Amino acid sequence: MITHIQGKLVEKNLTNVVIDCNGVGYFLNISLHTYSQIPDTEYLKLYTYLQIKEDSHSLFGFSSLAEREIFKLLISVSGVGPSIARTMLSSLTPKQVREGIARGDAALIQSVKGIGAKTAARVILDLKDKVLKVYDLDELSAGSNNTHKDEALSALEVLGFARKQAERVVDKVVANQPEASVEVIIKEALKNL
Repeated sequence: MITHIQGKLVEKNLTNVVIDCNGVGYFLNISLHTYSQIPDTEYLKLYTYLQIKEDSHSLFGFSSLAEREIFKLLISVSGVGPSIARTMLSSLTPKQVREGIARGDAALIQSVKGIGAKTAARVILDLKDKVLKVYDLDELSAGSNNTHKDEALSALEVLGFARKQAERVVDKVVANQPEASVEVIIKEALKNL
């Protein structure tokens, strides 16, 4: 119905913005990801999703089409409403959500506040095939770096390091050296633990 809104940025908050479009102020709910993408310019264009319920009409704004598509996929899952989908996109980037679903990474999805084990499993079950098909991913490419990361984490746990602490360090190593082997990841992580 309303696909995007372009106009003067009147108000910018962490969870919403107001855009004046030809004298009409539109209140748009946004994620923290969108908030971080909004430039400090006077004019702004956000892609939108309009949710119509019996008692309210809510407009959600997104900095990119990709974020809006992930949002629409998430709210198609039973038990995931717009507020949980927005929280997920505030905690993780659209790419992280997409790759987490493609890999079947329930722990990543469950790390979002308000999402339990059952909801995370339902999100993955309902959306994995759609995400792999729509974004032309295959499970191997979505999880290749993750395999090295998981092996390195397991090795560090065996060596006696706490999982959360090791995970933080390993994530930094993988971010800096995406193609690193398991041995390199472990050596770099040990230098920082």
